[in-house]
Amino acid sequence: MNRPQYPEIHVHTESDNPFALVAAVRLALRQAHIDHPEIERFSYEALSDNDPASSRRVCRSWVRVDH
Repeated sequence: MNRPQYPEIHVHTESDNPFALVAAVRLALRQAHIDHPEIERFSYEALSDNDPASSRRVCRSWVRVDH
């Protein structure tokens, strides 16, 4: 697996819901003081494909995710 864009940011979720994961990543990015346009870019990328597996892949490409 490739290294995420922000490997210092770590997200843990117990939910299988991809929207919950995207929300958790958005929150973690905000808490890490990532610029708003970058967070919006993440959101667009994570939600642009209507596929839960794709959303999870995008989240993992941005931050470290434990599930």
